[in-house]
Amino acid sequence: MPPTLSTRATSQVTLRKLLQEDEVEARIYRSFATKGRSGQEQATANHSSPVDFFLVGFSEHPGLERTLFVVVSISYPLTLVGNTLIILLSVLDPRLHSPMYFFLSNLSFLDLCFTTSCVPQMLVHLWAPRKTISFLGCSVQLFIFLFLGTTECVLLTVMAFDGYVAVCQPLHYATNIHPHLCRQLAAMAWVMGLVQSVVQIPPTLCLPFCPHQQIDDFVCEVPSLIQLSCGDTTYNEVQLAVSSVIFRVMPLTLILISYGAIVQAVLRINSAIAWRKALGTCSSHFIVVTLFYSLVIAVYLQPKNPYAQKRGKFFGLFYAVGTPLLNPLVYTLRNKEVKRALRRLLGKDKDSREN
Repeated sequence: MPPTLSTRATSQVTLRKLLQEDEVEARIYRSFATKGRSGQEQATANHSSPVDFFLVGFSEHPGLERTLFVVVSISYPLTLVGNTLIILLSVLDPRLHSPMYFFLSNLSFLDLCFTTSCVPQMLVHLWAPRKTISFLGCSVQLFIFLFLGTTECVLLTVMAFDGYVAVCQPLHYATNIHPHLCRQLAAMAWVMGLVQSVVQIPPTLCLPFCPHQQIDDFVCEVPSLIQLSCGDTTYNEVQLAVSSVIFRVMPLTLILISYGAIVQAVLRINSAIAWRKALGTCSSHFIVVTLFYSLVIAVYLQPKNPYAQKRGKFFGLFYAVGTPLLNPLVYTLRNKEVKRALRRLLGKDKDSREN
């Protein structure tokens, strides 16, 4: 009997140990299962749920933010006035009803939309401590930036083609660059910008974003959102590179080819008056193109280090605020026809006759 009781006691102890081990394993399993579900839910939330993004901008330099607030507050109304004035002159003055000023009015309207899409929010973020933007707001800003940026690249190319025909084929200019073709070329620029946005934005917004949700910029742009992603961005980076070649490099190449032909034509001209007329036709556009693409290269082709990224923010700020302000100034200050149209609009006909 005693051996039998001992054996039973030992068996009960062993059974209790096994049950305890099974219970521990079950708890561990349930713990991992719960963590797995919460991780999946969090990943799904980060992937699909709308979130607020924090725009870092220049938040590490509060004093600089106040200075930039003053500068942007002054430049924004001037931008609105300058570009609106160009549009009004192109529409109201019959002497400016030409292809060049039709495309220029499109460029001014584009600059108005571009600066209005980012500057009001920028002013709020430069002044207020809260620097967040909603998922919807970021999506809308991203769409407008990409749409208008691509449209401007194509529109500048169209304007270069217009200048090429005006200088190299002056006798056929009125026949070749007719109003119907101008409307078609302008519509092509806007449609290409729209297509670019529709194609590139959805894959960008579907990326799984990191939990910190900090965009190291003052606006929502495709490269910044790709950097914010915690998932595989190979497809997005390839798509960004291909679109940059198509809508940035190719237009610049066509512009350079147009100006190469213009330079050759100008060098063959023996008349000083024709020289000045040719330079007057293309000089303003050349300045605008140089300014635009210099800033594009400075912003988007920066090396990946902290100093270059901080410097890129300043170039990006000037790209968003400075170029829409300078474009009407360049075309107004260097163009006698625009000056005369402005004087006629203000009722100063005597001054216009003197020139």
